[in-house]
Amino acid sequence: MPLLDVADLTIAMPLAMARAPIVNRVSLTLRTGETLGIAGESGCGKSTLLLAMMGIVKPGLVHAGGYCRFDGIDLLNRDDAELSHIRGGRMALVPQNAGMALTPTSRIGAQIEEALRLHTRLGASERGKRIVDLLRRVRLPTPEILARRYPHELSGGQLQRAAIAMALAGEPELLLLDEPTTGLDVTTQLGILDLLAELRDQSGKAMVCVSHDLGVIARLSARMIVMYAGDIVEDASTAALLAEPAHPYSRALLRSIPRLESTAIPQSIPGRPPAPGQILPGCRFAPRCSAARADCLEAAPQLREAGVGRRVACFHPQSGPLEIDSESDGGTPEIAGKGSLIDLESVSVTYRRRGLFDWLVPPRHVPMTVEGVTLSLRKGEVLGLVGESGSGKSTILKAIAGLWPVARGRIEFDDKIDLSVPVDERSRGTLRAIQLVFQNPDASLNPRQTIVEILA
Repeated sequence: MPLLDVADLTIAMPLAMARAPIVNRVSLTLRTGETLGIAGESGCGKSTLLLAMMGIVKPGLVHAGGYCRFDGIDLLNRDDAELSHIRGGRMALVPQNAGMALTPTSRIGAQIEEALRLHTRLGASERGKRIVDLLRRVRLPTPEILARRYPHELSGGQLQRAAIAMALAGEPELLLLDEPTTGLDVTTQLGILDLLAELRDQSGKAMVCVSHDLGVIARLSARMIVMYAGDIVEDASTAALLAEPAHPYSRALLRSIPRLESTAIPQSIPGRPPAPGQILPGCRFAPRCSAARADCLEAAPQLREAGVGRRVACFHPQSGPLEIDSESDGGTPEIAGKGSLIDLESVSVTYRRRGLFDWLVPPRHVPMTVEGVTLSLRKGEVLGLVGESGSGKSTILKAIAGLWPVARGRIEFDDKIDLSVPVDERSRGTLRAIQLVFQNPDASLNPRQTIVEILA
């Protein structure tokens, strides 16, 4: 019997006349020790399918058909109380945004201890040692210190590793990974992928990895499915699918990946996917497919066998290796302006706040997150800041935006405006001129307002 068995699963938006599928009649199985990757564009239903594997249907959606069974237990027909011993214990989820998944008012160690208390039989002293072991296992430095910190005191990469540590606390049989490396620097990403691969090889955990990054799936998963607008369009071994994709969408998805050996702009997929829940006749990818024919517009192709170990939902599957256009895009664009727009001169920033004792006896040394940074940015110029998680990249942006004070040094805008002052002391014109796009949009938007209200 498979560890995870999904058959004809449909998760839909309830409409007045019909139910529009977000996940449309998906069927798949996963055995103990197997690894599965799920790829596709944003909005194709990947995360909705992953949550259904936990027995969770998001508010505003309904379970419209099929089943999802874990070790024979139908997850979507049980209440939360019945599933409490499975979630976090026998199966665990590593969420896309660790910052949103962790409680902001509770220390990291306390949150991991809660998982240990609920899903293990360890005593209090044993739980303390286990917390440090878990944080060390996910390669976090100074785990004893990090266990006492709050989520906002950790970098994005550290938060992601803390979330993985919490997921591992109950020694789950199935690990569900929702974009486990999104927003992480390449060295931290590689470390997390190595860690997950080690867990896969040593403990035989079954894993489902959802990602838009096909490189992540290739490193972790032996088998891979590609989803488009709620449907599985291709299911094959990862090696076979990446070498010779059969569905036109799979081929287009692979062509859109940037490649280091080429300066060419990747080939984008024309058009856009249908809106979630939109009902269309025929193949849902047909409006964007260069190989579409008349029969593609009349009926929806069913997922069927297309060789050994491969299923494809296409009337006209492709064959042969993928060809990639490697022509150059013409080089780097010229800089529009000559004068400096932003100047940083010996800027240092610390997250250490002064306590009462510091005012009485000033400390000899204050640790700096950013120290002595000098750089300038011209009009029309794009500057990339690269470094490992926790190296101070986001801190520099926060200082320029006025969201964190500058300890030493000076920041100037347009050769005359002092940006060393906090955001509430800046003019309305300066606030309009300097905008910040945050790393986690869902953590920076007001959850009590609609999108229209936020933009207005």
